[in-house]
Amino acid sequence: MEQKYVKETRCFKTSRVFPLDVNNHNTMFGGKLMSLIDDIASITASKLCRVTAVTASTDSVDFLKPIRPTDYVSLESFVTWTGRTSMEVFVKVITEDLRSGKRDIAATSFLTFVGMDENNVPVPVPRIVPETEEERKLNETAGHRAEMRKIRRDESKKFADYLITRYPWE
Repeated sequence: MEQKYVKETRCFKTSRVFPLDVNNHNTMFGGKLMSLIDDIASITASKLCRVTAVTASTDSVDFLKPIRPTDYVSLESFVTWTGRTSMEVFVKVITEDLRSGKRDIAATSFLTFVGMDENNVPVPVPRIVPETEEERKLNETAGHRAEMRKIRRDESKKFADYLITRYPWE
């Protein structure tokens, strides 16, 4: 089985926080940050499998600290775990105040991607090999997150059976 080291999937993105990126609380829109997260995670996923990788789920986005216009954001992403055709991608969002230089972890996110061939059929992905302490910890705890994803997905499918597709005006 093919394998890749976590470092081979690592990506970085740095962005300034502009006035149009903030809400009425003068902090970055959550949706703006989520877009940056999905973008970098998709690149990370494709670096692992070298085919199109599609977002199967955004498993979590935890907003830990507000991001302000005096900050810039650095996103770091890498694959933490792989299944047969799927992979878990972790995104760490670090802010740095441009005036003081103080850095914080502003958000963390886990997303699941599936590698797809040109016919949109899932394909096997390489096994991921962690090396650093941070990579090993995320890899070791991935099994629990995978179980929680499966439970949540099954519950979502059951819940969807109760939802209606008719519009209120029909």
